Amino acid sequence: MRLDNTDQALVERLRGGDTDAVADLSARYGARIQQLAMRYVKNREDAEEVAQDVLLKVNRRIDAFRGDSALSSWIYRITFNTAMSRLRRLKHLRPVEPAPVETPSFDDSGAPRVTPDPPDWSSLADDEVMRGELRARLVQALRTLPAVYRVPVLLRDIHGLSTEEASAVLRIKPQTLKSRLHRGRLILREKLGDFASGLSLHRH
Repeated sequence: MRLDNTDQALVERLRGGDTDAVADLSARYGARIQQLAMRYVKNREDAEEVAQDVLLKVNRRIDAFRGDSALSSWIYRITFNTAMSRLRRLKHLRPVEPAPVETPSFDDSGAPRVTPDPPDWSSLADDEVMRGELRARLVQALRTLPAVYRVPVLLRDIHGLSTEEASAVLRIKPQTLKSRLHRGRLILREKLGDFASGLSLHRH
């Protein structure tokens, strides 16, 4: 995959030790890194620290960037891993606090692990009784959804990642992500047919 001219020049400057390149890296990607981190850590201070860590890691590891994917995709993967590491540390430091969101995890090969119960989607329905039934059905439906479809649904529809960000995290092509996401949503709709009249499973 060919980098655009701006990213190509930025990579070359970082590899060359250009001190101004780090500032340009921050100006180009800092806001997006922090926004992505915020979706996971749910705290501005933590998101800012994650963003700073990511920028430092990108600078230190730039020689490891092979250029076979977009620079942004490589940065998003680093951001995801850094945010997950911080969430694990915070869990040990704040054992009494519940995890703010479900965080999909991956094994050493990059394959998604079986995930725990999803966060409460009860706000998708208005009626109190329907909310309880809907949540129970969603939990069961997501448990039975194959991980290859479940993780894209979680990343896009729960965490709100863009197609580019989610495909970068999963290390798959955007078109593959879209295909799996579409299939996962269809399966969920079939399993939740009783609620179809008042339910939208994903953001437009």
